[in-house]
Amino acid sequence: MKIAVVAANGRVGRLVVKEAVDKGYEVVAFVRNEDKTLGIQAVEKDIMDLKSEDFKGFDAVISAFGVWEEKNFGQQSTVIEHLADILSNSETRLLIVGGAGSLYTDESLKVQLIDTSEFPKEYLALATASSHSLDLLRKRDDVKWTYLSPAGFFDAEGIRTGEYKLGGEVAIVNSKGESYISYADFAIAMVDELRNKNYIQKRFSVVGEKR
Repeated sequence: MKIAVVAANGRVGRLVVKEAVDKGYEVVAFVRNEDKTLGIQAVEKDIMDLKSEDFKGFDAVISAFGVWEEKNFGQQSTVIEHLADILSNSETRLLIVGGAGSLYTDESLKVQLIDTSEFPKEYLALATASSHSLDLLRKRDDVKWTYLSPAGFFDAEGIRTGEYKLGGEVAIVNSKGESYISYADFAIAMVDELRNKNYIQKRFSVVGEKR
């Protein structure tokens, strides 16, 4: 299986690359600036300059693109729409590293985490932008998209335990009642979905144990 990882030199992207390579996939990194530290074939190109031809022969594209400055939050939707457009009506899957704020509080699927008073105000704008990008994907039936939401505490420094628990649209917690996942265990869940193919045109979520 041939996999493209977009924004491969970010913190999540690097772990997705490593996980996919370790599992035997052929992986090509797509980066804006040259980065030889990834140790794999790389294509140096701005994400908005990518075309359908760039992904010919790929079984899946994993986007680890993310923004952290409020003035750029709108790029979340712009990038996802662009990737969806160039993969439209193809067999190539599009898997997105998503956000947690759009998860629902219960099975009624009426209230998202971002709608609750407990949601951290400092992350509200970012989470709202991420939620909007998911809404855009839900309207597409021409793309084999998959959106993976992490737990509320998405820990860049957390260790790789090799274990995780999957959920769907509703926020779930681990054995200690915590909404937690390390970047490393998130990467495992993402790469495992390449093989499992359980969430095509669906969103799913993941939590792990804090150790």
